[in-house]
Amino acid sequence: MQKVCGIKLETASAEEFLAAGAVDALADPIAKVAADLEARRGPGHEFLGWLGLPASVTEAEFIRLDEAADRARADSQDVVVVGIGGSYLGARAVLDALGTAEGCPRIHFAGTGLCTSSLRQVLKNIDGRDFRICVISKSGTTLEPAVSFRILRNLLEERYGREGASARITAVTDQTRGALRQQADQAGWDTYVIPDNVGGRFSVLTPVGLWPLAVAGVDVRALVTGAATMAEACRASGLRDNPAHLYAATRSALYSRGFTTEVQATFHSGLATLGEWWKQLFGESEGKDGKGIFPASTVYTTDLHSLGQYLQDGMRNLLETFVVVREDDPAITVPADPGGGADGLDYLVGRRLDDINWRAYEGTRNAHAAGGVPCLTLALDRLDAAAMGAMIDLFEKAVAVSGRLLGVNPFDQPGVETYKLEMFRLLGKPGA
Repeated sequence: MQKVCGIKLETASAEEFLAAGAVDALADPIAKVAADLEARRGPGHEFLGWLGLPASVTEAEFIRLDEAADRARADSQDVVVVGIGGSYLGARAVLDALGTAEGCPRIHFAGTGLCTSSLRQVLKNIDGRDFRICVISKSGTTLEPAVSFRILRNLLEERYGREGASARITAVTDQTRGALRQQADQAGWDTYVIPDNVGGRFSVLTPVGLWPLAVAGVDVRALVTGAATMAEACRASGLRDNPAHLYAATRSALYSRGFTTEVQATFHSGLATLGEWWKQLFGESEGKDGKGIFPASTVYTTDLHSLGQYLQDGMRNLLETFVVVREDDPAITVPADPGGGADGLDYLVGRRLDDINWRAYEGTRNAHAAGGVPCLTLALDRLDAAAMGAMIDLFEKAVAVSGRLLGVNPFDQPGVETYKLEMFRLLGKPGA
């Protein structure tokens, strides 16, 4: 398969665990699913707005984001993004991978749970510093972000007054409906729209992700361009020319053989949160009606010293998808030891740490495959905004196809509501 934005999907190691032709046999079913998606047909068709996002972001929207970022940099040292699930994970994944640009506000995330400790840490980080809030929610009533937003908004008003606080709040919400839209309109907050036809876990390329990333100095134009480039590649009719279809076909074929847990493994610590976003994307999309591959994630080589034993010798229901970066910082090399090399590392003197890390990936892949784990690899030449955009689009396309192949609606999440009903009952919410 050709590289797209410096990314190449390799499936040969995984296909050794399948009968000859098992992956290619899925070409016709996948083509039908893809045609239905493009035509906006089938279960969840009303939530397929994400399909056109990479090509639909306009220069006017980019300019507005640039202006918002300039305002935030001018008056704030910190920005607190309030949201949960798809309202923050995509932005955080990109930000953790690429980092905040020099001179931009620090980005903090709140409302991601109900834990006192995490919110206390955010409050500590912004204590005595100028800050803004970006609250992201279609409804404005989801418990976790709503509670955090109320606390943070009160702090903002104490520090800047009601009018001053209103100038420091951005709401990303529904165009016309919901409690947050009502609050924003009444208070005059700056607002951005979450499209009705885009679900949270598919919303990275809407203002849900683009606003925080622009403020952090990420090249959002390159991010969207990378996604558009991958989107075009994922229109290829040939199964093995289409990264999303080949990924979906390989994991689906493995699932039919009893490989029911997929571990996304990376050797780049900055991609750890991409694994968290990927887990939500695939877990919420596929895990229905007693079906679906369970998504897990690891960061190597760290986790090779904890979970490595299980990956090598545990239950053989695992498949592994490596997301690896060929070159990160070629300037870091192993120096000579003036003390005589007692640590036994002289054979590595002058070697780039990137190269050593790559050999660790190759050794791990070979060992796990020999131990009975089918291994796929998404190899990135480098980690940049275009590559992150391309990865986002690839995974979104792949999970849409995979879910439809399973016979589930990949775009709803009915099971998520179950815990909420019981929680609200225990909290004594009126009407619960």
